[in-house]
Amino acid sequence: MAQDPDREEEQQGQDELLTSHALDMVTLWSSSMVTAEIEADMIRGVLESNGIPVMVVGASQYPNLPFEVRVPRGKFKEAEELIEQAKAGGSEAATEAEAESEK
Repeated sequence: MAQDPDREEEQQGQDELLTSHALDMVTLWSSSMVTAEIEADMIRGVLESNGIPVMVVGASQYPNLPFEVRVPRGKFKEAEELIEQAKAGGSEAATEAEAESEK
């Protein structure tokens, strides 16, 4: 069987996996408190509504393991800022946002 060296050169780079450290998922928040699952879900909601991909890690059947919220490394700072803004707004901002969404 004859081999085509030109074709081998073309295909050589096709099987390489392209990676980027900006896509690595890093832990933004972690807790093993009783309310950790609920808090993780609220954080996920805030981030996803702002277009940030989120991965929640944890299992409620294993209460001694923490829940974690992970985001891509490239979105970490933005995610941190959004969470701080949500905390600063508090329950009053959440009530206002809910009222606006019902109109």
